[in-house]
Amino acid sequence: MFTLHSMTSVNAILRAAQTIAVVGFSPKPGRPSHMVGKYLMDAGFTVYPVNPGVDKILGVVSYPDLASIPGPVDVVDIFRRSEDVYPIVEAAIAIQAKVVWMQQGIVNYDAAALAEEAGIKVVMDRCIKVDHANL
Repeated sequence: MFTLHSMTSVNAILRAAQTIAVVGFSPKPGRPSHMVGKYLMDAGFTVYPVNPGVDKILGVVSYPDLASIPGPVDVVDIFRRSEDVYPIVEAAIAIQAKVVWMQQGIVNYDAAALAEEAGIKVVMDRCIKVDHANL
C-alpha cells in the first residue's frame, strides 16, 4: 500500500537528490514540465530530460527513455498521464532509481505499490518545484 510522505520526508528526499530524470519534459516553455525542469536545472540539480521526440531541451541531451540515461538517477519525476505511469515505474526500478515522483494531478496506486515493493520511495500528486521552493 502506498505510504503518504510527510513534508519532513519530502524535504529529506529533495535534500538528498542530486540527479533528476524528468519524464515528459517538454521543449515548449509554456508547459508545466518545461517550467519545472528549468527550475530544477536552475536550482543546481543534474536534470536528464526524457522525451523521445526531441534531441535537446535547454541545451541538454534529451533521452528517449530512462534506460538510455548514462548515469545514476536519484529521482524520476513523471509528467505523464496516470494511466501511463506503470511502465515508467518499471523502468525506474530497472535503473535502480531511489525515488519516483508523480507530479501534481498524477495518481497511480498500482505503480506506487510496485515501486515501494522494489524499495523505491514514492511521492504522488505533488509538485516537485513547489515542494523544493518551500524548503
